[in-house]
Amino acid sequence: MVTKDWIPRDGETLLTKEGFIFYVFGYEHPENRVFAFLKYIPSNLAHHFPIRFLKQKWNLENIELSRPEKLYTAQNYQKFLVTFRKNFPHYLYCCPFRGKEVLSVPLDQIKRVYLPSECLQAIFEKEMKDALQKETVELVSLLSEKSEVPIQEFGIHGSVGLNMHSEYSDIDLVVYGSENFKKLESVVNKLADEGVFTHVFTKKIDHARKHRGRYNDRRFVYNAVRKYEEIDAQHGKLKYTPVKNVSFSCEVVDDNENMFRPAIYPIKNYQPEDSASELPNEMVPARVLSMIGYYRNVARQGDVVKVSGTLERVENVETGEQSYQVVVGTATREKEYLEPI
Repeated sequence: MVTKDWIPRDGETLLTKEGFIFYVFGYEHPENRVFAFLKYIPSNLAHHFPIRFLKQKWNLENIELSRPEKLYTAQNYQKFLVTFRKNFPHYLYCCPFRGKEVLSVPLDQIKRVYLPSECLQAIFEKEMKDALQKETVELVSLLSEKSEVPIQEFGIHGSVGLNMHSEYSDIDLVVYGSENFKKLESVVNKLADEGVFTHVFTKKIDHARKHRGRYNDRRFVYNAVRKYEEIDAQHGKLKYTPVKNVSFSCEVVDDNENMFRPAIYPIKNYQPEDSASELPNEMVPARVLSMIGYYRNVARQGDVVKVSGTLERVENVETGEQSYQVVVGTATREKEYLEPI
C-alpha cells in the first residue's frame, strides 16, 4: 500500500528504498516519520553492522535479507544507532520531546507498507496455498468461529505475512482491539484446556501471558493491535524527561491497555525495593509503560508486580501539567523488567 492516507499502527512492516525491513513501533509518530525498530538488513549492507547475524537468509521482493541474532538488546540498539549515524543518517531523529536520538523511518524512504490484515486476506484469497498457509487459514478460521471475532479483525505478522517463510516458521497472529483480544485470549485458553492446543512455555513470563501455543505441531503466537478508534496518542503533546532508575513493587489497577505495545499498566501502592528508589509523594508514578513487547499482558487488575525501569517526568506541553511514569525498555540498559510476583 502507499503511505498517503496511512495511519501507522504497531507492528506494521515497512520495506525501505535501501531494502531495510522495519516494524512500526507504537502509535505516536512525528510528522513525516515513523518510529520503528529494525528487523531485517539487506545482506549486501550487513557488513556495516558490527553484530552477529543468524545463518538463515530471507528473500523479499528479490532482496536477500539477514537478521540480527539478537534483535532487542540495549547494546545492539546502540550499535544500530552508531551504524545509521555513520552510513544512513536519514533514519535517525533527534526527538525534542524525548531528548534523545532514536531510529525512525522517513515517509519518503518507504517503498512499501505491509498491513497484517491485508497480508492475511491475501493468504485466504490465494488459490495455491502451501502447507503453512493452509494451516494459517485453518487456525484463524477456528479461532474466529470459536471467539466470534470476525476474520476481518485478524491479521498476520512475520515471515508468513510477508510470504518469505520456511516450513519451520511460526504463525504470528494479530487481533485488532482490546475487546477482541480478550475474547481471543479466553478461547485460546479454553481450547488449550480441551486439548485442541497446547500452551508453549519456554520463558518464565509465558506462564503469565499464555500467548504462545502449538496447533497440529505448528507453533503460533497472538498479540493485540489497537483499532483506529483506540488510538489517542499524539506526538508533541507530551514531553518526557528521564529522572532516574528505580526498582519497586506495586499493584496493577487496570488491564484494559496492557495487551498493546507500549503496554500500559496503571498502578498503586508503590513500594521501593531500595533506598535509591524512594520517592517524594509528588514523584510517585501513576503508571508503568513497557516498550518491550515481551511484557505485554503479563499482569491483570489486582496483581502485584515487581518492576525495574526508568522514572520519567511527563509534562503536558500546552498546560504545563506534570505527572510521573516508569518506562520499561528505554534501550539504555539491559536489566529492565515487569514481572508478576
